[in-house]
Amino acid sequence: MTFATSIRTGFTAVAFALSLNALHPTPALADEKSRMTEETKEATDTLVKRDPSLADEMAAAAGYAVFPGVGKGGIGLGAARGNGQVIVNGAPIAKTTLTQVTIGLQLGGQKYIEMILFENKEALDRYLAGKFTLAAQASAVAAASGASANAKYSDGVKVVTAAIGGLMYEATVGGQKFSVERY
Repeated sequence: MTFATSIRTGFTAVAFALSLNALHPTPALADEKSRMTEETKEATDTLVKRDPSLADEMAAAAGYAVFPGVGKGGIGLGAARGNGQVIVNGAPIAKTTLTQVTIGLQLGGQKYIEMILFENKEALDRYLAGKFTLAAQASAVAAASGASANAKYSDGVKVVTAAIGGLMYEATVGGQKFSVERY
């Protein structure tokens, strides 16, 4: 077998494999949604374990967004990013992405869970429409026993976070932006 024949045979095998894949596409989107749904459930369970009063808050909310693993890092200029889901009536209705840019005194990196509770349908609809940001002055309550029950909603939202790992020192200004893609 010549080199050219080997190359042709290799290309033919790859083309054949790709055509089989096209005939029986893998459910990549369904797998991604299933994976994210599982991660979201685990993150929600972690938050509720740290603050049991959060279960009542979630039941009373119009919905909530959960970001199971937001990665954050910075040296002077910082950034954070994470993917999650919007949950309404206990079921995921959309994929959502959090993006944050900060500037100021900061050093390190960390990973954390973030949950945004929507007090009413108007706040939820604003989020789903992509018209939602969290300003620099927005504050988050750390998930600890009873903390979420004592925190107040601001402009229809309440943010709860829980550190997963890492260490970050910061005194920064920035904000979070969100994108939403309905299932």
